[in-house]
Amino acid sequence: MASVKPDGFRGVFRDDDSARAVYAEGAGIAQAIPAAVAAPADADDVAALVRWAAASGTALIARGSGSGMAGGAVGTGVIVDLSRLDAIAPIDTERRRVMVGPGALRGAVNERARQKKLRFPVDPSSGAFCTIGGMAATNAAGAHTLRYGATRAWVTALDCIFDDGSRALIQRGAPLPELPAVDRFLSYAHPAILSSPARVRSHPGVRKDSSGYALADYARSGELLDLLIGSEGTLALFVGIELSLAALPGATSSLVAEFATLEQAVDGAARARVGGASACELLDRTFIDVARSGPALVSIDGGSEAVLLIEIEAGDARSAVAMAKVMEQAMTTCGATRVTLALDSDEEARLWALRHAASPILNRLSQSLKSMQFIEDAALPPERMPQYVRGVREILARHNVRGVIFGHAGDSHVHVNPLIDVRKPGWRDTVRSILDEVTSLAAQLGGTLTGEHGDGRLRTPLLERVWDPRSVALFAQVKHAFDPQNIFNPGVKVPTGAGAIGDVKYDPTLPQLPHDARTALDTIERDRAWSSYRLSMIGGN
Repeated sequence: MASVKPDGFRGVFRDDDSARAVYAEGAGIAQAIPAAVAAPADADDVAALVRWAAASGTALIARGSGSGMAGGAVGTGVIVDLSRLDAIAPIDTERRRVMVGPGALRGAVNERARQKKLRFPVDPSSGAFCTIGGMAATNAAGAHTLRYGATRAWVTALDCIFDDGSRALIQRGAPLPELPAVDRFLSYAHPAILSSPARVRSHPGVRKDSSGYALADYARSGELLDLLIGSEGTLALFVGIELSLAALPGATSSLVAEFATLEQAVDGAARARVGGASACELLDRTFIDVARSGPALVSIDGGSEAVLLIEIEAGDARSAVAMAKVMEQAMTTCGATRVTLALDSDEEARLWALRHAASPILNRLSQSLKSMQFIEDAALPPERMPQYVRGVREILARHNVRGVIFGHAGDSHVHVNPLIDVRKPGWRDTVRSILDEVTSLAAQLGGTLTGEHGDGRLRTPLLERVWDPRSVALFAQVKHAFDPQNIFNPGVKVPTGAGAIGDVKYDPTLPQLPHDARTALDTIERDRAWSSYRLSMIGGN
């Protein structure tokens, strides 16, 4: 039965069991039953919801497609489903700008831009179905971050709802609006950031980082926008995002380079980066072994310890071919045992299909083996990437757990998919132990736990292990300045004492969700239909 809506709220508000259950899970491992679900009709509706939450002390958890891996879009408060705020304004081709709603899909925005020979170049693997609001919330990145940077570099304005329901546009290069949340921040947190050593990045050499609040970026630019981006719905709710766009490349070419050692592959990635590659992906031998068991896409020597997939952008086809051959020679110089070129669109598509080959194969291995991404987003100083990959392999082997390792080699950013057998007694202890040991490894090597997926509820409890105490204290100060009642996504970005691993959605001992919600969630995960409007899948509006 639907609940009474908050005063002034015109959208959908439900607290029946099915509605709550269908928002209890996202793409990550977490399960948490929310208190209710609100789907605002527009930005004014979001403001009304925030005013109600402030008056009642209710936690609000912003959510787009729910495709985030770190559990930042699930929780026990009220889920705010922003997916229907998906407008895409006409593209300003002269300024290369576009204003979109937080629920606009990255794939839809990019398709609209391509019609104008432009693109939004930040391309997470979830790009077809993730929302722009979610990307801004986590400072999402992807394969082309190597050349184009993460989301932060491409956001020029944020339309925000702050803790008292006030609405303001925060624009890059423009004066800040006068409102209580911004005044509190400028009075208390701003001077503390500028006077602290934490204004200098705490992870030297790390090229991608979506952990904590972006204190160093803010200190360097003085732009509040840079602090809000990556804040995971903890400082304000985004109801509009203005993006900058890039020109489409004239042509591309690609190559796959095979290496006998990780060190050679890392050397190759460095050469690719300085040689102008637009993307450079690493497939570890764990990935190669799994991919080789599926349909043949690209012939890979089973003795290779690592493979690099490299893309080059150029002004025309002739230049793309010439640059690929120069890159081929560079990879050979770094020790590549074999280099395969892909010089037309069909060959390139077949090569890059290898990057996405492992997940479908993993899903078919066994009903009891669950691919659990709980150590899946570390980024390291480049010279320490081989130590990290080998360390993760050793940790998984010590726990008798198979895993697949891959990532964005040009940014020394590593993803890991451990396969956990949930039939085995003690599997939860195994998950906790692996997370603990990998966290220690990343900290020891000077890395961050999250390069592009955010802290969420999974990594926030671990921040004190990879950030210095002063930074963690400043995170709390920033949060309190913007959200003194702690209504925006509590438990994310600022540790509350909760453990890193709560309820895991694959746990067979958890209470069963209502049948319609369970069916909908299974369909979404199987078909990767993350952009589906959840309430439409269980009946109702």
